[in-house]
Amino acid sequence: MGAVTEATREELINLRSDETAPGLAALALDLARAIDDTDAPTAKAAAARELRGVMSDVRKLAPVEEEGDALDDLARRREARRRSG
Repeated sequence: MGAVTEATREELINLRSDETAPGLAALALDLARAIDDTDAPTAKAAAARELRGVMSDVRKLAPVEEEGDALDDLARRREARRRSG
């Protein structure tokens, strides 16, 4: 597996694209393989341009991960102090 295909596959896994956009994920992997399998600069550039567009769409469809920010961290610490005191 080539470098572009491997990187694309890892990102698709992280984005859980098999749940949200399985068709786009398959297309992205095909485009990544095309990039890895060609030495023609024009073909590589065209496939890369299409891959960027497909991955942009996949990212938009990915589920939003909730990550705590500083305010969430402060609220958790405050709640922990209340429980312990």
